[in-house]
Amino acid sequence: MNVFVLNCGSSSLKFQIIETDADRIATDSDKQLAKGLIERIGSEAIVTFQVDDRPSLKHAAPLRDHKAALAHVIEWVLNPETKIPGIAGLDDIHAIGHRVVHGAERFTGSLLIDKDVLNGLQECVDLAPLHNPANLKGIYAATDLFGPKMPQVAVFDTAFHSTMPETAYLYGIPYQLYRRFKIRKYGFHGTSHRFIAFRYRKLANKTREETNIITVHLGNGCSACAIKEGRSVDTSMGMTPLEGLMMGTRSGDVDPTVIEFLMHKEGTSVEEVFSTLNKRSGLLGVSGLTNDMRDLQSEAEEHQDRRAILAIDMFCYRVKKYIGSYIAAMNGTDAICFAGGIGENSPQIRQDILSDLDWLGISVDGKRNAEAIRGKEMLISSDKSRVPVYVIPTNEELILARDTVRAVKSLPFPC
Repeated sequence: MNVFVLNCGSSSLKFQIIETDADRIATDSDKQLAKGLIERIGSEAIVTFQVDDRPSLKHAAPLRDHKAALAHVIEWVLNPETKIPGIAGLDDIHAIGHRVVHGAERFTGSLLIDKDVLNGLQECVDLAPLHNPANLKGIYAATDLFGPKMPQVAVFDTAFHSTMPETAYLYGIPYQLYRRFKIRKYGFHGTSHRFIAFRYRKLANKTREETNIITVHLGNGCSACAIKEGRSVDTSMGMTPLEGLMMGTRSGDVDPTVIEFLMHKEGTSVEEVFSTLNKRSGLLGVSGLTNDMRDLQSEAEEHQDRRAILAIDMFCYRVKKYIGSYIAAMNGTDAICFAGGIGENSPQIRQDILSDLDWLGISVDGKRNAEAIRGKEMLISSDKSRVPVYVIPTNEELILARDTVRAVKSLPFPC
């Protein structure tokens, strides 16, 4: 089966075409045929396409909305000069898998999209007003361009965390607010944490029930997850992705009273305060320079910029605290696994996060850690470390493709 994996943001469209089926899933032989990214939809969009391991192609195109962006992708896919293996026409695309950020309590697993699912997704918009509308645009655009008979599957970021117990997902607010409005922690990055746990099982030769680990996804968005017996029992993001770790532009945990305080002091609206917490905080807000960890590390190293150093130190400290709290909540962990753009590619950040954890027996091997970059799946802890530490490059698109096959073919969902 050739699965078209679609991930729509507010002004972006990311896609992959992945060849997979039950046999390929069983043997880990899924094959990425093509991928691409369109940014700045609504103006002069920046388009990047790539087939197999060939050099990527980049150009600009005026794309007014997600439907126009998807049509642009389809035109490229079907162009005879593109030469995607096994793709000669739309009939060679057999299903579409959509990343959907928020499934609330209603959607706890991946499933085929029908009218009831679409209605349910509309009901979830209030919980994810920045994300779910864009996901819906992708679904509607795909229906228009591929036709109503094309199987489409929704894969939810929140689904993996639906196994959290009440003690982890409820907030200390009046219980009737949860009952009336479903105010609770949902968690995100679920497909990433799920993939990391799956790969850890392969590397460590463990069953799902034997998997007790802490996964740390560090990119522009960041989250940690406590996984016990293969299931999420706690995660750092909350009702929205704003809670938890400090991120590229998001503040992470903050005293809620800060919102009211800023409204009074600055004379701003609640929307403006939340815009600040979501888009102008985190690494960007503290450093005053950038949300890119690579640039901050360069500033810290080359110019000893005080605020760049402060932002990096705060970032690492917050991650360390969450790891420690999850070790306490789980009564230990069998491994710590890093993923995401920062988690996979920054040996120094991993080292800083795990430094001074000698009492817990956690020790990183400097040489192994330095070698774990550019997509390498590696053990980076020292031989004397009581807790193994891994770098496991995430692959959310693969989870989306596999779940699409399982939903279309009515197969079980072991991962």
